[in-house]
Amino acid sequence: MRRYFMSLLLLLAASSIYAQRPAYGGKLKPEQANMDIRHYTIDLALDIPGQRVAGNTVVDMRLKEQASALLLDLMDSFKVSAVTVNGKSSTFTHNNHELRITGSFPAGPAKVKVVYSGKPMIAKRPPWDDGFTFTKDSTGHPWVAVTAEGTGGKIYFPAKDHPSDEPDEGVDLIITVPKGLVVAGPGLLLPVKNSGDKSSYHWKTAYPINNYSVVFNVGDYTVVTRDFTTVAGRKVPMQFYVLKEHADKAPHLLDMMAHATEIKEKYFGEYPWAKEKIGIVETPHLGMEHQSMNAYGNKFKYTQVGGQDFDWLMNHEFGHEWWGNKVTAGDWADYWIHEGIGSYGDALYTRDMEGEAAYEKIFQKSAPRIKNDKPVVLGKDITEDEAYHPDIYPKGAFFMHTLRYVIGDEVFFPTLKHLSTDSATTYTHTTNTSDVEKLFSKASGTDLSPLFHLFLYTTNKLEIDIKQQDATHWLVRFGNIDMPLPLDITTDGGTKRETVDKKGVVVVSEKMPLVDTRVMYLKKVIYE
Repeated sequence: MRRYFMSLLLLLAASSIYAQRPAYGGKLKPEQANMDIRHYTIDLALDIPGQRVAGNTVVDMRLKEQASALLLDLMDSFKVSAVTVNGKSSTFTHNNHELRITGSFPAGPAKVKVVYSGKPMIAKRPPWDDGFTFTKDSTGHPWVAVTAEGTGGKIYFPAKDHPSDEPDEGVDLIITVPKGLVVAGPGLLLPVKNSGDKSSYHWKTAYPINNYSVVFNVGDYTVVTRDFTTVAGRKVPMQFYVLKEHADKAPHLLDMMAHATEIKEKYFGEYPWAKEKIGIVETPHLGMEHQSMNAYGNKFKYTQVGGQDFDWLMNHEFGHEWWGNKVTAGDWADYWIHEGIGSYGDALYTRDMEGEAAYEKIFQKSAPRIKNDKPVVLGKDITEDEAYHPDIYPKGAFFMHTLRYVIGDEVFFPTLKHLSTDSATTYTHTTNTSDVEKLFSKASGTDLSPLFHLFLYTTNKLEIDIKQQDATHWLVRFGNIDMPLPLDITTDGGTKRETVDKKGVVVVSEKMPLVDTRVMYLKKVIYE
């Protein structure tokens, strides 16, 4: 987690770049609220020397009500040459990164085809900045990457760019490149079609997918494969699209990935895309979570956890297959569900490999590094850039650590798995912080909303007041939360877990008592 936090500091340095890109998410526009996206078919030819794309995207949607306008997001750097709706030519305008299609459109299915071409935005500092990366590998072969988490699908295809609506029936992604190059993408690869000096790679996923995962990478790849058997007994292909020059390094990384999958399945349930593949692709940037094809650029640099090689970046990004891709926040305001619970999963890997003490040490070290300068949840209807700040990682993870302590393992772990496996909070159903709170409150039989409010909606720490009443009696109470919580109190007689609230408990000790020495809370201790 420490090394990942260092990378976040680099992200902050790139904030001036972020300010220049179009928003992703925010308040849903009325025209788009009327649109339910069912499927995208993206068919583009990539001109690598010219750094251009050209082709078309078909958007299948259902309109809830009759509409006079359809609204898609597409960056202004592209020229739209034609738009049809249900096969009929339509009037449109394209400015401010919005493609507005006007006419009379009845409720029900609508098929929108957009023909366009142009130069996509170039990423200045990937993966912290979005766009295309056109570079070459060490052998001189073209190497192309796409990153889009902050900007969304509009970076190269017309989309309803809002986290609340994923294409329920998946995506077909067809990318044509010079023959000899390989395209890596989401889902399953259909037969490659060759025509002259070009090859068309057709990737298809039948699962719902968030827009920023609909990306591709192009390179001088070879595919190293092994099978993985999920916790439910399904055999899934595990594929690494690795540069040919690094092919010898791929089997070991796949072995590590298989081990990471086993641990994550233990806590979060079966790998979410078991009908398709477990994928990883080597990229010229550090890395990014992309559904069934995680971007990897950590250059095979490993540390040791539990006496085994460990790739922190691969492990973290892969965790987003559950947190972010399967369990998706419908509003970027709830971004911590992706990054905080995902980071908590990193700590669970250490717990499995090195034990409880090593797990607790992660949070003991991370607590002082939490800036706590703004709440984890910053309201509603905000964009990815507005929602993103460093604390969604460590403070979000620390909150899950606190929640586990408060409700106990026998409730916490089954409920965490319930959150990541229940149809009400996965795949086509997005979720939010309120949903998470209600789920854990119901499972624990306790109203946990004050705990969620304190740690996620404010910058306050838990105030613990310790007041000496006489030589051996001490009153321990909470100052800013109105609910009973467990608290480890250490006196000269040892450590005991007490239930504390605003009224407090009295403990007997000749020495001043210590509280929460294992660091289960972000706290402020006040001695009187």
